[in-house]
Amino acid sequence: MSEVTEIVFAPFLPVTVLAALALVIALIVGWGLRRHASGAGWRAAFAVLALLALADPQMVREERQPLDDIALLVVDETASARLEDRGAAIEAARAALRDKLEALPRTVVEEVSVGDDRRTGTPLFAALRERLAEIDRSRLAGVVALTDGIVHDVPAEPDRLAIEAPFHTLLVGRPDEFDRKLVIEQAPTFGLVGEPLEIVVRVDDLEAPSASGPVRLDLHKDGQRQGVLEAIPGQPLSVPLTLDKAGRTVIEIETEPLAGELTPINNRATLTINGIRDRLRVLLVSGQPYPGLRVWRNLLKADPAVDLVHFTILRPPEKQDGTPIRELALIAFPSRELFEVKLPEFDLIIFDRYARRGLLPLVYFDNVARYVEQGGALLDAAGPEFADPASLYRTPLSRILPGRPSGEVFERGFKPAVTETGALHPVTAGLHDGLAGAGGMDGGEDGANGAEWGRWFRQIDVETSDAQVLMTGVADRPLLVLDRVGEGRVAQLLSDQIWLWARGYEGGGPQATLLRRLVHWLMKEPELEEESLQARADGDGLLIERRSLKAEPVGVTITSPSGAVTDMMLQVDADGIARGRVDAPEDGVYRIEEGERVTYASPRRISAIELTDLLATPERLAPVAEATRGAIRWLSEGGVPELRLVAEGRSTEGRGWIGLRAREAHRVTGASQTSLLPPWAALLLLLATATAAWWREGRGDRSRSAGTST
Repeated sequence: MSEVTEIVFAPFLPVTVLAALALVIALIVGWGLRRHASGAGWRAAFAVLALLALADPQMVREERQPLDDIALLVVDETASARLEDRGAAIEAARAALRDKLEALPRTVVEEVSVGDDRRTGTPLFAALRERLAEIDRSRLAGVVALTDGIVHDVPAEPDRLAIEAPFHTLLVGRPDEFDRKLVIEQAPTFGLVGEPLEIVVRVDDLEAPSASGPVRLDLHKDGQRQGVLEAIPGQPLSVPLTLDKAGRTVIEIETEPLAGELTPINNRATLTINGIRDRLRVLLVSGQPYPGLRVWRNLLKADPAVDLVHFTILRPPEKQDGTPIRELALIAFPSRELFEVKLPEFDLIIFDRYARRGLLPLVYFDNVARYVEQGGALLDAAGPEFADPASLYRTPLSRILPGRPSGEVFERGFKPAVTETGALHPVTAGLHDGLAGAGGMDGGEDGANGAEWGRWFRQIDVETSDAQVLMTGVADRPLLVLDRVGEGRVAQLLSDQIWLWARGYEGGGPQATLLRRLVHWLMKEPELEEESLQARADGDGLLIERRSLKAEPVGVTITSPSGAVTDMMLQVDADGIARGRVDAPEDGVYRIEEGERVTYASPRRISAIELTDLLATPERLAPVAEATRGAIRWLSEGGVPELRLVAEGRSTEGRGWIGLRAREAHRVTGASQTSLLPPWAALLLLLATATAAWWREGRGDRSRSAGTST
């Protein structure tokens, strides 16, 4: 605690007015003194006293409590600052700096940690601004930053930081570092399955002491080596690639290390490319016209990636109505071309209430059955015809259809329900809980959910064996049945009433989501596999998911890029999916196995922005140091410098030391004010000087009169 006395002014008039009055009075008094006017000195004294009275001088006594200065220690904890021996250097310098800062008189140390931001790199100044907003800037003695200089949010105008204290930078690393990095210049996010695509990469040797020759590149796809290429440093290289499956494919490209380089961590690049099929060809074979036909056409026509071929019978052969021959179509439908020659070109065949009418030979149905067994997809939307003697089950398709008709057709109202198996199957999971349409492939045009689904009024009864029953209807009889036949897939929807949902009858239902999922499952969309193992990056680790129709914990084996093997158990969540998270401390592609299922994933421990340049540099922070009169020092060249407190206006750096401002901030705990010229004293002094001026002028007048008489 200390006491400070000072004189201040509390003018009754604005300072500008007082200044104007002082100027006028000075001119008048100067004119009087120049002419030797009697009493001019007393007039000047009167004017000065009047100005002083208007300025109201006061003596202020303050009791002040000194406040400690604040030194901010900013520590870079991003991944680039932890490479190789940088992390150890930062920790050692942090401890030494804290000791030296705490040894300074009346100085407290506050630490600011800067972590990774995967979108913006190293946000050092964002963290600094947050801390500056929490402290009294009048107490800020200085900022000392421990970093590698790789900062991505340096302000374009350092003066706008409003830091009235030096910003010192202590750099980890070495000024003679060099490094090799692999850059992905161009890479597609999606690619067509079976079609060639191109990735453009470049190898950069940063600050290398000598030029190197061609560099070997290793290419891996889903952990499998694809080949070796050669790249010339600094020149782009096109890497050809072909995706052989739909869904995610993990690509890894790695270059050989450069002798003596900083780190090999950026010699490897991984990316994920989603494989998609080119335009999907769908053959819709419809029979008896009915309102549901529009549902299928709308669903398939709404997808621009679908080429729809519609085979329909608008005029059955038994119809005889006397229509003139010239008004009938004479161009034969290309049945042989569709069902024999070009059948393998279709991705999906849909039979919509189709029955044997004698138009298609049985050999065509046999072709369809073999098409499915060899990897094709078939969807049968059954109507009452499926229970008739003309049923498709009485064709060679019987060997692939999962439901055998019992001959009974239920003609009464019922609400479709999802079975226990259906609750776990991705085609129907979430439908009954109102989760359909929430994202992914689901649409948002569905109607009501769960118990509010509208009723259907017809169901064809079937007997099933090993097929998956996802939905049931009347008396819990199968309504939606899925099965795998050979390498292909088959689905049966045993009602022709789904169009009631599309029209919103009794609230409707999730028909668009259900049909869209069903079609994509038939075409082997990876995201809709009921038995799947998936993994994806989750921060510095991997999130592993195992979907199965058996909701039970499952063990997986994880192989790291270095070959280390780890086993872990995945636990079942509320949605029936077994999940688990594992840390991934290594860079590269991890292999995850569960039985015969294998998947690959690559975590990104360092943000892409951090990887662009790992060489420590003083250049980015130089403008800030210059604007704040700070210093930039390499820890590798002189260690941690000494710290000093310096007065305002003095140099803040020197040989082997850096300085912080001694701010001498304080808090006023008490104050008193005493007027040096109270009104009564000012009035007496003004009267006295006015009287003296009057008396002096009177004597001057008498002296001049006496001189004139003589």
